[in-house]
Amino acid sequence: MSSTASGKNGTWRNWGGNVAARPARQVEPASVEELAAAVRRAREDGLKVKAVGTGHSFTSIAATDGVLIRPHLLTGIRTIDRGSMTVTVEAGTPLKRLNAALAREGLSLTNMGDIMEQTVSGATSTGTHGTGRLSGSIAAQIKGLELVTADGSVLTCSEKENPEVFAAARIGLGALGVITAITFAVEPLFLLTAREEPMPFERVIAEFDQLWAENEHFEFYWFPHTGNTNTKRNNRSAGPEQPVGQLAGWFEDEFLSNGVFQVAQWVGRTVPAAIPAIARISSKALSARTYTDIPYKVFTSPRRVRFVEMEYAVPRAALVTVLRELRTMVDRSGLRVSFPVEVRTAPADDITLSTASGRDSAYIAVHMFRGTPYQAYFTAAERIFTAHEGRPHWGKVHTRDAEYFARVYPRFGEFTALRDRLDPDRLFQNDYLRRVLGA
Repeated sequence: MSSTASGKNGTWRNWGGNVAARPARQVEPASVEELAAAVRRAREDGLKVKAVGTGHSFTSIAATDGVLIRPHLLTGIRTIDRGSMTVTVEAGTPLKRLNAALAREGLSLTNMGDIMEQTVSGATSTGTHGTGRLSGSIAAQIKGLELVTADGSVLTCSEKENPEVFAAARIGLGALGVITAITFAVEPLFLLTAREEPMPFERVIAEFDQLWAENEHFEFYWFPHTGNTNTKRNNRSAGPEQPVGQLAGWFEDEFLSNGVFQVAQWVGRTVPAAIPAIARISSKALSARTYTDIPYKVFTSPRRVRFVEMEYAVPRAALVTVLRELRTMVDRSGLRVSFPVEVRTAPADDITLSTASGRDSAYIAVHMFRGTPYQAYFTAAERIFTAHEGRPHWGKVHTRDAEYFARVYPRFGEFTALRDRLDPDRLFQNDYLRRVLGA
């Protein structure tokens, strides 16, 4: 699936279909040298520069009318270091290719998100994450970075080398330079047992702290207009492997989660009044199941139903309060919400602009079917999230600006000062970065 659809006349569109841009030119460098040369040339021509991965962000973080760099020729593993248990990959490598290549080598990332279509650089630059009690986002697993900065030079950083750049660039929003390679910590391939089961909303809320504490990776989906959730617990396992059978997998992951769900979304878009009834049926469609497999086959799943999404990180201690407020808002609003609300967690990390920077976090994601008006729902949800000092996912819909971020990120000034040093002329600026980081 090519998610970076380039339309007619050189128009670039994102996966969610809610962002379009017309760059002056598009460049597909096949080496770090070519990429550096493209950056220098753009600078000489007075054009801004943006790199774009697979377009899975719902914000205009990658949009530009200048030079759009497509890194899909910069793919593959550069080196595997079994002594330090790290792997260095080219920036344009899709996560699905990295996961499969690592598995063939008997290796795996510790944690990952639930979609693996993105490039490694796009996913980490926007703070893509899964769920975990002790293990954080994909960016939290980075051990080293290589990037081309505004003057066209190549900068490498790690905990020891340029540590102040390393602290920020792991989730750099594309504001500090164009990433060319990433070094990740890896570990020997292991097995996870997933236990998926429906659970009443009130029970999940009442037992949330316990469910979080007892599982390495806990998440759940709540279906608005119902008191139903579907929970998922992933924990390490000694085996044996017991993957989801092909037929069962097709039925549950493709037919129910993508096929029937797609039809339900179409019906809901045409007849919004039917949505609560559809929600009650779909929240009961998925039955309990347990399976054991290698990590990426457990953590990730196909997402073929296109949607638009907003996600906020709130302090983990505030999660139950926020969810109750969200539920009350939906019940009183007359809104018709056809997509489940996804809830995950992450431990505090030390990355300057990570949504989990310095605090244990819980993530609440709200979605709407692509092409459905989402503004009223997202605006009402955002009001609740921001009242709890929520931090929006950098690649998902939000309306926050630099003034807000300076309040909810204690190290915000550290990031902007580094940006002033690395990109004083704002070569990597676009409208989105102007809004979220300030001019």
